[in-house]
Amino acid sequence: MSGRAKLGDLERAVMEQLWAFGSPATVRQVHEALAGSRDIAYTTVMTVLDRLARKGSAEQLRDGRAYRYRPAMTREELTAELMHEALDTVDGSDRTAALLRFVGSASEDDARALREALEAVERSAGSAS
Repeated sequence: MSGRAKLGDLERAVMEQLWAFGSPATVRQVHEALAGSRDIAYTTVMTVLDRLARKGSAEQLRDGRAYRYRPAMTREELTAELMHEALDTVDGSDRTAALLRFVGSASEDDARALREALEAVERSAGSAS
């Protein structure tokens, strides 16, 4: 695992804004979007965007003398990485127990989605052989 999925609360809030924009955004655009719901300095947003770019979670694109930023991964990819990182902290029977606990606490909709995902993976693996 790359470690890029480990995001703090502010980093996650910035990523949410980047996903919401749908196109590369400036520091100012992200700052203005965040400033509506929290007291945050422009320089803090600039630092967080730079950190996200260094982690590989966001892409930094040169735009004249400034930069624009866009997500380097989807929400789904980030969530999958977070789940993998959590599972990577345990081995063997502990890993199985963690998976069973997770599945056991899943809602009916989540359990159905998991079954469908596993079936899709099995079908894909079967057709690849």
